[in-house]
Amino acid sequence: MALYEHVYLARQDVTAQQVETLTEQMKSVIQAGGGSVGKVEYWGVKSLAYRIKKNRKAHFTLLNIDAPSAAVAEMERQLGLNEDVLRIMTIRVDELEEGQSAMLRKREESDRDDRGDRGDRRGGPGRFDRGDRPDRGPRPPRSEGGFQGGEA
Repeated sequence: MALYEHVYLARQDVTAQQVETLTEQMKSVIQAGGGSVGKVEYWGVKSLAYRIKKNRKAHFTLLNIDAPSAAVAEMERQLGLNEDVLRIMTIRVDELEEGQSAMLRKREESDRDDRGDRGDRRGGPGRFDRGDRPDRGPRPPRSEGGFQGGEA
């Protein structure tokens, strides 16, 4: 049997529960065709680079599949008939990726950044020294008038 990575995009209108149900249906199609689904990753709702069928966002889901090509073709056929599915992409791979995919690792890194683990990147006390620029020195005092030009 061959190994595949399959990603499908579902409309943003559907709920995460409906996406999960759709994923379970696709797993049953693969299993009925004599294959197995190794890993399922729900990547969440993400913005699209361009509108697809009037949608700007979509639910992304990844499936790692070990199945004969006939089972994968049947799954793709059924997804193509489903109105909630915007796009599908199936790629045959030599080996399946172990652990988390790059998308989930990226999301975890951005979650850590959002919690404030950046430290020196926000200009805080750990800000790094810019060796390519000299120190600006003290700032001149601000005038009270607001306009700093010559005569009005």
